[in-house]
Amino acid sequence: MGSVRIGARPVGPGHPCFVVAEIGINHNGNLEIAKQLIDAAVDAGADAVKFQKRTIQVVYSETELAKPRKVDESIIRNAMGRSVIEDIKYSVLPEESLARLKEDITNTTNGDLKYALEFGIKEYDITDLYCGEKGIMWFASSWDGLSAHFVNGYNVPCHKIASACLTHADLLKRVRSNGKPVILSTGGSTMDQIEKAVNILGREDLIILHCVANYPCPDHELNLLTINTLRQKFPGVPVGYSGHELGVLPSVAAVALGACIIERHITLFRDMPGSDQSASLEPSEFRRMIQEIRRMETVMGDGVKRVWDSEVPVMQKLRRKVDF
Repeated sequence: MGSVRIGARPVGPGHPCFVVAEIGINHNGNLEIAKQLIDAAVDAGADAVKFQKRTIQVVYSETELAKPRKVDESIIRNAMGRSVIEDIKYSVLPEESLARLKEDITNTTNGDLKYALEFGIKEYDITDLYCGEKGIMWFASSWDGLSAHFVNGYNVPCHKIASACLTHADLLKRVRSNGKPVILSTGGSTMDQIEKAVNILGREDLIILHCVANYPCPDHELNLLTINTLRQKFPGVPVGYSGHELGVLPSVAAVALGACIIERHITLFRDMPGSDQSASLEPSEFRRMIQEIRRMETVMGDGVKRVWDSEVPVMQKLRRKVDF
């Protein structure tokens, strides 16, 4: 089976599992939280961190954005105060939203949340520099063509297609045109849809992730043997696992089944506001998961039956008869 190079790291059978700490939008629009999550990922031993990028007015309709939605006040206050970064003024929230929220900060909409969580060029400039200083790769899942173009403006080692975007043919073509490896998540997708997406992307420099789009996902829906199914369906394409379950056992088990990438959300605290926090691992859990993954890689061995030197004196003592 083939391997794909992400940065300096070969990813695929025979190579150590590549571990991605998905920050996503768990930073809640706050750069300091993003930095803390990057630090936690580095401390845990992750190979990369991942973000999510959307052009809000492209991804969501006006009707969706206008829907009333209760938003944690800390997220809104942070967005309202995030108007100057490194002496550059810019607006996070649309003028209409700012005017409404200044009158009543509790009068929030779905759009307020989406805009508040989105990082722009200044945040990504700072994030890019910070990851470089910390020695960790970063990339993002782009939810639209403009975002794919934006992310590719940085020296990212690969691009990610989120499960929700697997059926977006134009986006798949746009991301593939960047000429970098692509990681494809498959949550909520049929095998027919996955096959069509793979046909668009091509199999070269492609990694497929088994995923279940439920947050958090109960054990009976994880269906980890799908990792084997995907490997058989797409021979030569490395297969990994993007998990949203509670705990670390299923992710470690996925490595035993041959997953070459493990992607898990990371959060400072699971009780923080945000839709992905409850399906995320806290820093100590993320560190333990990577430790267990590395242990699993050791205990799996190479499959060659051998007699270890340590076994010889034991057999000399315990074996009663040797006829062959």
